[in-house]
Amino acid sequence: MPTTSSEAGATTDGADGSFPDVIDAELEPSGDTWTLSATISSPYDSPERYADAFRAVAPDGTELGVRVLTHDHANEQPFTRSLTGLVIPDGVEEITVEGRDLANGWGGQTVTVAVPE
Repeated sequence: MPTTSSEAGATTDGADGSFPDVIDAELEPSGDTWTLSATISSPYDSPERYADAFRAVAPDGTELGVRVLTHDHANEQPFTRSLTGLVIPDGVEEITVEGRDLANGWGGQTVTVAVPE
């Protein structure tokens, strides 16, 4: 079961709407790699400013993978996208999923997901 946090890896709590919030995430095995599906809420999305990426981060802060989003999702809130081919090193038991705002960078609510055995 994923847990949400407004602190883990976030640069602000997102309460002022400066950042997208990751509201759910799932990890599915895909051969030797993983597929990470993240649901993001960014109600301010417009062509001028939008959630432009999400990433998977190990507990030690290592960035494991990034999914770049190339356009706004103004008419699709919240929205879910996937990052395929994610390599999670042995010994990593959970990852944190963070969102990025085109204007403000990484921040907002995060979700921590246990890596299934």
